[in-house]
Amino acid sequence: MTITDTPNGTSADRLTGTDVMAAIGMTKAKASFGISAFLGKTGISAEDKEKAIHELIQYAYQKAPKLVGKVAGRRMARCMQILSTLAYEEYSHSAGASVTCHSCYGKGTVEVWRDVVKYPGYIGADGEEKIPPVIEREIVRELCQPCNGKGVIYKRCRNCKGTGKAIDRDATKATGAPVIKGCERCGGKGYSRMPSSVAYRAITALLPDLNERTWRRNWKPLYDLLVTKCDIEEGVAADEFQKITK
Repeated sequence: MTITDTPNGTSADRLTGTDVMAAIGMTKAKASFGISAFLGKTGISAEDKEKAIHELIQYAYQKAPKLVGKVAGRRMARCMQILSTLAYEEYSHSAGASVTCHSCYGKGTVEVWRDVVKYPGYIGADGEEKIPPVIEREIVRELCQPCNGKGVIYKRCRNCKGTGKAIDRDATKATGAPVIKGCERCGGKGYSRMPSSVAYRAITALLPDLNERTWRRNWKPLYDLLVTKCDIEEGVAADEFQKITK
């Protein structure tokens, strides 16, 4: 979905900023969830973000399997809040998004134990060691490998560089000309999805007895459904906005 007041022509009846704001208001009346999700995702409105998450929580309650409610028990409300919040964060991700590196905590370097040579020793002309080397075990700082010293990890796919497109090597070799296809690594999104294990760990912090098999069978499908719900509702809002501004 794209909202802009940039004129696409010089006609006197082109859309103005006021027209766009009015169109957003009309879209909210018909697709409240979708427009709130979009405005929150883009950082335009923190209030709309909270509203979208609240609606997502209500949707989670409606779609949660009975076994999920049975396992969650009295902590059902908190579990639905966690799932909905993480699902919304996943929906909000883009190829340009970044997160603080969990290995170096944004510092770009990490502390590791290494054998440090304090004195290389001395070998005489006859080839015999006269003075042994001095080596001490110390903590040293080294470049963080996961983020390559940047302190942040970008969400963009390493295979397609965030474009969502990649070269089909087999087809390119067969035809002799570059053949482009959707990136298989990221599914054409341009960025890698947040592992569902993040949501699993968040839920098990509340429900320590929840095993991974039960998570994948009953909880993960609900989590994926919540992410998809956000995409669908944004699409509905985009259609309504286009109808209004056509």
